[in-house]
Amino acid sequence: MAGDEMMRGVGDGLPVPEFEAAAWATPKPLAEATVAIVTSAALHRSGDEGFQPGDTEYRLLPSDARDLVLGHWSPNFDRSGIAIDLNVVFPIDRLDELAAQGVIGAVAPRHASFAGNQPDDVATIRIDSGPRAAAQLKADGVDIVLLTPV
Repeated sequence: MAGDEMMRGVGDGLPVPEFEAAAWATPKPLAEATVAIVTSAALHRSGDEGFQPGDTEYRLLPSDARDLVLGHWSPNFDRSGIAIDLNVVFPIDRLDELAAQGVIGAVAPRHASFAGNQPDDVATIRIDSGPRAAAQLKADGVDIVLLTPV
């Protein structure tokens, strides 16, 4: 069995949360919206506390930070693209370009980074750390988030 098939088999056996109703909000038009990035790349600033295995917390990253460190530690993960261009998982330069072109209203002053290796039930991120991060981004005036997985 190929590695990809094995990984898909692992994922097929994981529980999937079910929600009674999907949350939905109609955002502002992009040209008026403030956009933030929420990534699961476990990014943090060099010198700041990194992510530990099982870490369900998040780090807020200032828009002007470029000293970001990838905290994703899986040996099955190819880091070469991110080493060449951080925008692979944190497309901040692309957001800056879109804001300069007027495609989006503004780039958020801060962005959120989580570790992708969340517990199977994702309860903590769903009930605790996720809503706290969302509240902080909302307080920053964020209208839309761009989700970037690892």
